[in-house]
Amino acid sequence: MNSAEGSCAATSSTNSSAGSVTARQLVPHQFDQCAAATPNALAVTADSQTLTYSELEQRATRLALQLRSLGVGPNVLVGLFVDRSVEFITGALSILKAGGAYVPLDPSLPRERLRAMLQDAQPPVVVAHSRTREALPSYTGELITLDAEVLERGRDAFNSSETVLEASDLAYVIYTSGSTGEPKGVEITHGGLLNLVNWHQRTFEITSGERASHQAPIGFDAAVWEIWPYLAAGAAICLPPEKLAGQPERFRDWLIAQRITITFVVTPLAEHLLSLTWPSDVSLRILLTGADTLHQHPSAELPFKLVNNYGPTECTVVATSGVVAADEGQIGLPSIGRPIDNTQIYILDREMREVPEGEAGEICIGGAGLARGYINRPVLTAERFVSKTFSNGSETRLYRTGDLGRFLPDGQIAFLGRQDEQIKIRGYRIEPDEIVCQLDAHPAVQTSAVIAREDAAGEKQLVAYVVLAADAAPQDLKLREFLSERLPEYMVPAAFVRLDTLPLTPNGKIDRATLPPPDSGNLLRHQPSVAPRTPIEERLIRILTPLLRVEKIGLNDNFFFLGGHSLLGTQLVTRINRTFNVEMTLLNLFEHPTVAEIAAEVERLVAVRAATMGSGDLQRGSSMLESGQTG
Repeated sequence: MNSAEGSCAATSSTNSSAGSVTARQLVPHQFDQCAAATPNALAVTADSQTLTYSELEQRATRLALQLRSLGVGPNVLVGLFVDRSVEFITGALSILKAGGAYVPLDPSLPRERLRAMLQDAQPPVVVAHSRTREALPSYTGELITLDAEVLERGRDAFNSSETVLEASDLAYVIYTSGSTGEPKGVEITHGGLLNLVNWHQRTFEITSGERASHQAPIGFDAAVWEIWPYLAAGAAICLPPEKLAGQPERFRDWLIAQRITITFVVTPLAEHLLSLTWPSDVSLRILLTGADTLHQHPSAELPFKLVNNYGPTECTVVATSGVVAADEGQIGLPSIGRPIDNTQIYILDREMREVPEGEAGEICIGGAGLARGYINRPVLTAERFVSKTFSNGSETRLYRTGDLGRFLPDGQIAFLGRQDEQIKIRGYRIEPDEIVCQLDAHPAVQTSAVIAREDAAGEKQLVAYVVLAADAAPQDLKLREFLSERLPEYMVPAAFVRLDTLPLTPNGKIDRATLPPPDSGNLLRHQPSVAPRTPIEERLIRILTPLLRVEKIGLNDNFFFLGGHSLLGTQLVTRINRTFNVEMTLLNLFEHPTVAEIAAEVERLVAVRAATMGSGDLQRGSSMLESGQTG
């Protein structure tokens, strides 16, 4: 680590100047070079669908030609309304080859949020797949269908190096939660993307022999990291099936079977993977994690390296990174490492002064990865991206993260949480005010507040506190449906608590520290509580009660409405399978989320197992089902 001006600033080594590159050095041209050198190498695979570098290059080129004919060029935004797939990668590459900037529009998002993003970005062209285009909100611009038969037509004579691009031109715009109630678009440049790619390839010694995973949602900037460093190196990208989401054991098995050498997973999933048993000859050599606080060090027995990373969307995915040491004798939480190439980290107080070494302050980031700002939001851009003049007269542009940290004696950085009300859930940064804005729009809600609370496993979940309007009695399900039509799933609170009034501090602000935890007495529920009727239902509730930390659970209660999520769901499925000796899956839980439905599914699975027994065992199986003693 090289020292910057001041004792509490850190900077990475500088390997190249991202501001002085030419189009021939940018990511789309690096891909072209790989396609020319190894045309038959595997580029992307998902289930039974695969594309070689030659096939991907040809498809992306044909679509790029269409985009160019429609006026797409430098700094022209193109919406990409395609789910995580081979087609998404094809579409994003074609937009970059045409010189434009892609805007990921996740088809799983609510129509209202998609509409807000389209109205804000105003892309003149949207690329969609035939299976998703019907879900696109009303759009009056050019719409291109991204299907295989479309990409097989057209001319091939085109090279992305012909596109005149500067490092300051936009590569993509990703939308994040906004405190004003509307999502905000972050503008990332080709220079920032190139810096990320070059650092990643150098640090992790990426070769064309890598097999990397891509499982992040397309609207999560981690997807950027999972794609471009590998396509610019001639490596293969493998997409796991959706059904593996939230199932650590099955995802581990997929990583092993697919011979994945490097993968990124969000912190909660990484912590689950660290607790599993791994074969010593696994191909995986690097497990990258980030997006939340890492609570544990890896075992020395693991056959791969764990690398912890930190970086807001405004800084091109990653700002700091570091290998996490094994747990032998380690004290405290793992650090977030050191700055990546061409990146500077400063720890500053509220007056933007450097704090003494070892003291806490706001993490501020400078360097090649900084975004241009927020699209159509000059005031917010000026507030978060600031100019800092140092005592020696030098001046630099910094992004104020709102995160707290401090420098450790060895130069690494400790993450200490937030200094404002922004929340981080499962890798997503969330502005609670955006949820409050939507919740208060419900006619039955007088006022509300949203905070994050930790469950028994230490996982953060959103909890909404609502004061109802006079004579209003909305059910939890109706509030949840209302928000689900306007916000992505990760922003819908796991629990809704009814209060007569919101507690206030002496200066009139909401006293979040005194908001009560959800319990059976204050939770809003969509149906009256119904007591268990069978031994299996009773045993299931005994499993659920400590897992969810809810005192009273009824048969009509929904696991996810009581605070459950996919990772807790994985724990529930494991306990159900161990207790009842069945093979329930997380998908079963998503399809049958109420206690009564879960119990019925367990009964079905037990009956199926009993039916496969010999005739002499069938009666024993039936009595086991009736008693609930199936484990």
